[in-house]
Amino acid sequence: MTGAMRDASRFDPGSIETFRVTDWDFDPGTSSLRLRYALCGPDKRARISFEEQVVFGAEEPRPAETWRTGSEVPPAFERAVELLHLASGVSYYKAAAPRLVVVERPVAAEELAVARLLYDDGLREFAVANGLEVPLDVEIRGTDVELRGTELGGTELGGTQLGGTELGGTVTGADADVLPAGTSRPGAPGGRVLVPVGGGKDSFVLAEALRPLDPLLFAVNPKPFVVEAAREAGFDLIVVRRALDPQLVDLNRRGARNGHVPITAIVSLLAVATATLVGSDRVVLAVERSASEETAVVDGVPVNHQFSKSLVFERALADLVAHRVDPSLRYGSGLRPYSELAIARAFAGMDRYHHHFVSCNAAYRLDAAGPPAWCGDCPKCRFVALALAPFLGREAVADIMGRDLFAEREQVDGFAALFDAEKPYECVGERHESAVALVTLADRPEWRDAPVVAALAGRARALVTPGDFERVLAPEPQLAYPDAAVAATVAAVVERAPVPPR
Repeated sequence: MTGAMRDASRFDPGSIETFRVTDWDFDPGTSSLRLRYALCGPDKRARISFEEQVVFGAEEPRPAETWRTGSEVPPAFERAVELLHLASGVSYYKAAAPRLVVVERPVAAEELAVARLLYDDGLREFAVANGLEVPLDVEIRGTDVELRGTELGGTELGGTQLGGTELGGTVTGADADVLPAGTSRPGAPGGRVLVPVGGGKDSFVLAEALRPLDPLLFAVNPKPFVVEAAREAGFDLIVVRRALDPQLVDLNRRGARNGHVPITAIVSLLAVATATLVGSDRVVLAVERSASEETAVVDGVPVNHQFSKSLVFERALADLVAHRVDPSLRYGSGLRPYSELAIARAFAGMDRYHHHFVSCNAAYRLDAAGPPAWCGDCPKCRFVALALAPFLGREAVADIMGRDLFAEREQVDGFAALFDAEKPYECVGERHESAVALVTLADRPEWRDAPVVAALAGRARALVTPGDFERVLAPEPQLAYPDAAVAATVAAVVERAPVPPR
């Protein structure tokens, strides 16, 4: 009996045939958005319904002159939410990953094309982790047929009630009012540049580079150290709170599929939606060109942990935003022309942030209420240390990381993986630039005897040719952000950072 009950409580992903992107609503009074989805069985009835909540401008700090009284929602905001609704769905789709995705509204062909990138290319790491084939066999289509309200109610599944639940109390909206369409900050002819930040070195390099343009920073569920760093640096910050439906946690315990999703796409569309509310005409990301390299090739198919940061996806989303949201709203990365090493060179000179940034995922999984902390034993920690090392002294790098990773022999295999054919499934740089950084250290007296550097110098040299260090640091101008003011201010900081003598 106990075994039967245990089996009945399990969630079977194979019992789901369709994922449906159903409906959404927005309350201008609280700036609260609700996005709804459903997993359906063969009878097309909702077995499980989800509701996600997003609150825009959820809390202080936020620039008072940016959010103004008004109840009219800009049409561009509604169009941005339609795209966000589709993108955020990957978080719920992955619980079962059925072959069919139905969007409960008419969907343009260009929207479906971007959705295909998200639900296939963006989920390939997830597919590999769950033993699914890549590319993912998924069909996405739109329809004007709605699921009726009674069909969206919770039904019994495996003996457990899993109907949609209200998220009351999960996120409380502040009295943030919607900015009427077309309104911008006084003195800013085209509206302020909106810059999504996450707390890593790239975010701070871009924010500092754009300081002459008075950027408005934007963060989704930021850790306290990100908010504090923005405040100390004198930047205005808008915070958005995104709360996933808590049913996902229960489903994961009961057998749902789980794994990496293209989160940058979701954050980007949250930023685009916010831009329509605050009158910004430019969303500028801090994503480097290195993000376009695949993490691995599986059965002949490229799999990129950073796919939604790739140039391919950036251009597809930029075109979609221009065509479907607002033709005057530009989206893209201000750091796209540069390698991770070029950005690290610029960051090395920004001492004020050296103890106010963190890229280690452990800091985001844990309660990072205090200063950021690095675990010192993950691919992100190793790569950041390696990227900064050519531009900082050994003691300075150890001070940032909390210890000297290059002195630890047990770290050799982890550093070697950064230029393996299959890189770690993390946001790390290109294989070649990791090898270039290692060889650069091997050529310097301060670094060459460090156990990690000494062990890997020969292997790295086999991947590097003379002049590669300078080539890796050189920009690719054709990838510049499509706004002259943004491109010029970024270039002035990143391209003119001093290169230490070799």
